[in-house]
Amino acid sequence: MSTTPATSADHDAAAHSADPTVFWEERYQVSDRIWSGRPNPLLVREVEGLEPGTALDLGCGEGADAVWLAARGWRVTGVDISATALRRAALHAEEAGEAGVAERLSWERHELGKTFPEGRYDLVNAQFLQSPVALDQDRVLSLAAEAVAPGGTLLVVMHGAWPSWQHEHPFHAEFPTLDGLLERLALPEGWRVETLEAVERPCSSPEGVPGTRVDNVWRFSRAV
Repeated sequence: MSTTPATSADHDAAAHSADPTVFWEERYQVSDRIWSGRPNPLLVREVEGLEPGTALDLGCGEGADAVWLAARGWRVTGVDISATALRRAALHAEEAGEAGVAERLSWERHELGKTFPEGRYDLVNAQFLQSPVALDQDRVLSLAAEAVAPGGTLLVVMHGAWPSWQHEHPFHAEFPTLDGLLERLALPEGWRVETLEAVERPCSSPEGVPGTRVDNVWRFSRAV
């Protein structure tokens, strides 16, 4: 979901409606494109060396991560709460211009925490599942781990803090720590931690004020 700082507009929308479906539909309908159209860099870094198989992209938004994976041979199921986002994701796949990309993608609408895709996958990608409105993050991540096939990978990336320039916070948010999320996941034996890292990256405000933001990365592999 969110890979950019929340704004006062996000806060106003959240106050206007606590219904997650309504909130995200309104968010996507504000403009023709919300995200950059490029895959999340930490997904690229963590997944480039993996053998392509089946992948589940949770909170796929407008489809950049899913399309990037499909272009590299993964068969991807992209999931989002917003029907508008999923339509844009499908269009992004069709416009990718690479043979077979759209055919390796499927799209499902779910309000994660209430419904969840069926099946098991070689990769489950959960990028920035952080929301100003209701989201049962612990349940979603537990189901995400259960959806990883033997020998597969679970990749979780979360914002670790507000951007350095954002001194007034538009809504209350809890940012999981590296060790805190490990405790909450409580993965059983048979899982190995491959990446446990806080990554600081440049992050400018919408007005161009320079700054940084920390993103936390967890990559786990499941034993065969």
